[in-house]
Amino acid sequence: MSEQVLRLPAEQLFQNEIEALIAAERDAVPAGWRMSPRSVRTYICGGKAGNTVITPKYIGHERLVEIAIATLVTDRALLLIGEPGTAKSWLSEHLAAAINGDSTKVIQGTAGTTEEQIRYSWNYAMLIASGPSQEAMLKSPVFHAMETGTIARLEEISRCASEVQDALISILSEKRISVPELSMEVAARKGFSVIATANTRDKGVNEMSAALKRRFNIVVLPAPADLNTEMEIVRTRVEQLAGNLDLHAALPEKETIEKVCTIFRELRRGETLDKSQKVKTPGGVLSTAEAISLLCNSMALSGSFGDGSITDEDLAAGLQGAVVKEEEKDLVAWKEYLDNVMKKRGSRWAGLYGACKELNR
Repeated sequence: MSEQVLRLPAEQLFQNEIEALIAAERDAVPAGWRMSPRSVRTYICGGKAGNTVITPKYIGHERLVEIAIATLVTDRALLLIGEPGTAKSWLSEHLAAAINGDSTKVIQGTAGTTEEQIRYSWNYAMLIASGPSQEAMLKSPVFHAMETGTIARLEEISRCASEVQDALISILSEKRISVPELSMEVAARKGFSVIATANTRDKGVNEMSAALKRRFNIVVLPAPADLNTEMEIVRTRVEQLAGNLDLHAALPEKETIEKVCTIFRELRRGETLDKSQKVKTPGGVLSTAEAISLLCNSMALSGSFGDGSITDEDLAAGLQGAVVKEEEKDLVAWKEYLDNVMKKRGSRWAGLYGACKELNR
């Protein structure tokens, strides 16, 4: 059955590693957790559990991971903040998978998210037929997490309206949900917490109130510190994604990954990596996540319509779509980058330059 699922949750994808860590556990395990904080860190950052190699899920500042884990040991909620593509959702999912073995209690924050999705709602057919009852209640992921002493995830909290965000304040403060229709209160069991994520570059954000921010410990996830780190993140994730998709293509070579990451970093920063030349910055974020998506799309192109090896033409098609989001402004920035930077980099970049220029004719 799992072979037919497009995307498995982390606890199923890395089930062997989680079971190995639990079997090798030697430290104290907090209430509601399946493994100790040290084992959670090993699961996230990589290491060994007995004879099992634990692959790193997050490549970056290990101390930030420790701070995030330590927050969840306490009664504080965790807020992961950063630019798009800094692995906020990825880290959130894997923290929940390691701690509870269940990362699926998720609320996706949008402009349409309602307070009922944070608390509870009703099956109105049953409500009209027989009045309020526990059977007629539709419990939110947060409600389920409180009942079971586990972790709920709230993605893109800053995209939710202010009144929806405020519904969390009493939950995080009192650790209970009141159900006046049934004259009852549900108190959270030990182990309950919330991991929220917020995007610092989203134009549709609603600023979080100071009262809500005080209920969270905030961890800011930075963009990859250098080119080699970003290349390793991209390589690892492309390899994982390709293993779950039938792309019928070879994994991108190191040079291909280097070119994509170099272009993205330079356009993000507004200057070349050697700081010798300024470049125009396009409107898009050009995150690490987009670099991963670009390479997977290039693999799909080469596997479906080529010989299975990524060509400059496959890469150029993906780059054009990734960079040029707002036609006029971004296209000007992209053309200038091609002529002023890429063209001057010699034979190693000549094929990609020619393929990119061909798309703009």
